[in-house]
Amino acid sequence: MNAELAMASLEFMPNKGAKIISKVIASAVSNGGFEPQEVVVASCRVDAGPVLKRFLPRARGSASGIRKPTSHVFVEVAKAAKKED
Repeated sequence: MNAELAMASLEFMPNKGAKIISKVIASAVSNGGFEPQEVVVASCRVDAGPVLKRFLPRARGSASGIRKPTSHVFVEVAKAAKKED
């Protein structure tokens, strides 16, 4: 999908992660030194990252564990192939 179209469609989705992925695509485009119109999103994936382990105090001096997972977002952009008519 064209990067400009992908960012525009993700910007108006109601999902929480859509805006985050839109920002990551914009960052990948600018880091590559491209314009959004001339690149396509080659691949996009979200992998598990490290987990922060915390404790929550409970009754009678005990504690229960809290896991705060993080994630890695990978976006790969590539030059769009020119269509020859």
